[in-house]
Amino acid sequence: MKRQYKSSDHTFVICAYEESPYLEECVRSVLEQKVQGDICIATSTPNAYINCIAGQYGIPVFVNPKKEGIASDWNYAVNCAVTPLVTLAHQDDIYEEDYAEKILQALNCCDHPIIAFSDYSELRERTVVNRSVLLTVKRLMLTPIRFRMFWKNRFVRRRILSLGNAICCPAVTLVKDSMPLPLFKNNMKSNIDWQAWEELSRLHGEFAYVPRNLMKHRLHEQSTTAELLEVNGRQAEDLYMFRKFWPDRIARMIDWFYRSNERSNKLQ
Repeated sequence: MKRQYKSSDHTFVICAYEESPYLEECVRSVLEQKVQGDICIATSTPNAYINCIAGQYGIPVFVNPKKEGIASDWNYAVNCAVTPLVTLAHQDDIYEEDYAEKILQALNCCDHPIIAFSDYSELRERTVVNRSVLLTVKRLMLTPIRFRMFWKNRFVRRRILSLGNAICCPAVTLVKDSMPLPLFKNNMKSNIDWQAWEELSRLHGEFAYVPRNLMKHRLHEQSTTAELLEVNGRQAEDLYMFRKFWPDRIARMIDWFYRSNERSNKLQ
C-alpha cells in the first residue's frame, strides 16, 4: 500500500557552521512554512551565537563530536532526524513558505520515492536571481522529469546527472528508508551531493521533481562553492564525476562545457 506522508513525517535539519550572519533568516523561513514538521539545528562548531538563535526560537541543537568535514556533518544531520523525511537546510539559504507543502504533495504522488526536490533561485546578497546561464542549463537538463512518467526511469535520471549536477542539495528532501545510510562520502569537498545522487539514481524508485522556485540558494564570497570556483578546485571533482558516466574523452569535453557555463556562478 502506497504511503501518504504527513507534515509530522518531515524534519528540517539546519546545518549550522561557525557564525553565519544569515542563520536567523534561514531559521525564520523554516518556521514560517505553511505545514510544520520538526526542526532542529546540527553543528560541529558549537558556539554561543548558534545557541542564542536556537534558544530564541526554541529549536534543539545537536553537536557532531566529529570534525571530519562536510560529509560527516551532513551524515550526522541526517541521523538527527527521527522522521522518515529529512531536508538538510543550509544555514545561508531561504525556503519559500510552501516548500514543505509542495514537496509532501510530490512525494505522495509516488509509489516508492527516493528523493523529492524543487527548482530554486539564487540569492546574491539581497538580489534574487531567477535566471542565469547556469540556472537555465540546469532547468533544461531537468526537463524530462517535469513529466511524472519519468520520475522512476533510471536511464533518464542517470542521463540528466551525466551532464552535471542539476539538483541543488538544500532543495532536496531525502526519504531515509529508501536509501543506504550513511549517504555522503568524505572523498570530496564540493561534489559529495552529486556523488550521492549518482548512487541513488541506480536504485529502484522515484526522483520527484517540483519545477518551481521553492527556495533561494545564497551565493556569497565566503561560501564553499565560491571559494572552490575561485581557485578552480572543483574541476578535478567534476571530471571525476563525469567519468562515472562517460569514457574519458567525452567526460573531458563535457567538463569543459560545464566549466564555461559555471562562470556565471562567480560573484562579480
